Amino acid sequence: MTTHPTGTREQWLAARRTLLDAEKAYTRQGDELARQRQALPWVRIEKDYRFDTDEGSASLADLFRGRSQLLVYHFMFGPDYTAGCPSCSSIADGFDGFAVHLAHHDVMLMAVSRAPLAKLQAYKQRMGWTFPWASSARGDFNFDFNVSFTEAQQREGNIEYNYERNSHAMDVTPAPAPVAQFAATCGTDAATYTRDRPGLSAFVLEDGVVYHTYSTYARGVDGLWGMYQWLDRAPKGRNEKGIWWRRHDEYERS
Repeated sequence: MTTHPTGTREQWLAARRTLLDAEKAYTRQGDELARQRQALPWVRIEKDYRFDTDEGSASLADLFRGRSQLLVYHFMFGPDYTAGCPSCSSIADGFDGFAVHLAHHDVMLMAVSRAPLAKLQAYKQRMGWTFPWASSARGDFNFDFNVSFTEAQQREGNIEYNYERNSHAMDVTPAPAPVAQFAATCGTDAATYTRDRPGLSAFVLEDGVVYHTYSTYARGVDGLWGMYQWLDRAPKGRNEKGIWWRRHDEYERS
């Protein structure tokens, strides 16, 4: 027998109409947030960032691939990892489905990580992905956009992530159990694992000049996490008790 409240169809419909008002308000608030994002001032990129891609060495402007807008997903895959972060991997599982639509709407989607290109290519093949993925291993891109940190920064407690200094759950010592668990699945320890973080950065290319327009981190990428958008509409919601998700090829093994 269920312990959840039950009622008549009429009672459900009345409650649903009240919820619809709240959902519409939430949608309108989201529209306003999008407007505010697009109103942020643009910052000209002065540094000559270089990336390793399937097509060879590339500049930041090259990553646009003929589009005027570029969305970079900062995928957690440090140079010492043996596999990509499971959370980033579950987010990236959705990229191939909508990247083609973005590309035909003047927006290029690109994943960028610090791992060497050969590691990214091997993992991408394992996961069956086709979206473009560039390595920033030989430059400052990840560090300048606050998604990677040096061992010295970590040791000194000098990490700024998500626009705050040393306030993220990943910076706690000892590391929380989920962080240690994820680190182990990436073939490394918690300290090494947390030198890379997730995020999204947006850029625009006008008259040959690249500008940075927006970045978000931590739970700011929740909206990109396709499975959560579905779970939030399921009868029991996220219904989480610890880490439950795996890389998509690991469920049968677990």
